[in-house]
Amino acid sequence: MNTRRLNITLPKGIVERLNRKSNKSNFIAEAVREKLDAEESTRRSEDLAWAYRQASLEEKNLLEDWDKLAGDAL
Repeated sequence: MNTRRLNITLPKGIVERLNRKSNKSNFIAEAVREKLDAEESTRRSEDLAWAYRQASLEEKNLLEDWDKLAGDAL
């Protein structure tokens, strides 16, 4: 595994709890990975929701335009 050393500062209470873990680096890497994955998933969900709203508005506008045109034929 390609690794890098970091110097980080954590609150005392977290350090005390972390000291109970045998492989601190692995535990921290997994926790950070999970947090980053969750943030990326949330961002993708928000992006999709925005895109669906935009598509819905465009469809609504097209249907309104179609209704106007269909009314002219009557």
